[in-house]
Amino acid sequence: MLVVRGEMVDFGLRQAAACFFGTRAALALVASVVLSACVPTEVSAPAPAPSSRFDFGGQVTRVIDGDTFWVSGQRNRIRVGGLDAPEIGRAGGSAATAQLANLISGRSVQCRLRDVDRYGRIVGQCWLPDGRDIAAAMIASGTAREYCRFSGNYYGTC
Repeated sequence: MLVVRGEMVDFGLRQAAACFFGTRAALALVASVVLSACVPTEVSAPAPAPSSRFDFGGQVTRVIDGDTFWVSGQRNRIRVGGLDAPEIGRAGGSAATAQLANLISGRSVQCRLRDVDRYGRIVGQCWLPDGRDIAAAMIASGTAREYCRFSGNYYGTC
């Protein structure tokens, strides 16, 4: 006899053993999955979004300035979220524009939609195919800084 959900069930020895060991195997599998999720990993920068979390992407067709660009298939410009680059005509503006162009021109990017700004630009967090976050790369280059008012210190430089 075996008690299942409070009821006595008459199993043969073979069926009872199969039920018992099957349950133990299932529990062991669940435990191993849960425990494997707890193993810490080293992360030096924010991890890229899982591909299922991207809202849009495409090939960069034009860089406007140090934090804005066009992507094929999009009717609106893309503004790199969390990034503050000097405007063209201001100190550092040309360097920031050149750095962004070197980083993304002609390359494919994948982005998460964050907002639409007052100029109608799509504000997005974007990544290159190698997993690099575009804003993080620009901040690391020194040609732009984190836009702390909107980033919530995501990149850790506020």
